[in-house]
Amino acid sequence: MAKTNSVWYVYMIRSSDNSLYTGITTDPKRRLTEHQTDPKKQAKYFKGRQALSIAYLQIATSRSEASKLEAGFKKLSKHKKEQIVAEYQHIHLAQLT
Repeated sequence: MAKTNSVWYVYMIRSSDNSLYTGITTDPKRRLTEHQTDPKKQAKYFKGRQALSIAYLQIATSRSEASKLEAGFKKLSKHKKEQIVAEYQHIHLAQLT
């Protein structure tokens, strides 16, 4: 039986070629580790690339919402994704100081 109260996330991972990979998960840290270390669970995107770090993270209220957000992000230009990541990192770095 599927979990009904799971928190879903949309994430972007910075890769070794400076590209951004977008996906969804219920556990961002676990998913990053899988992309980095588990050939069976990593996205095909990371064959020949290394997943470096989570560059962007957004909470979604359901898997359906996360999937819709993911699809929207994947349609954006690289420039627009970089703007979103820069704004996200600026906000989160400001909260640390």
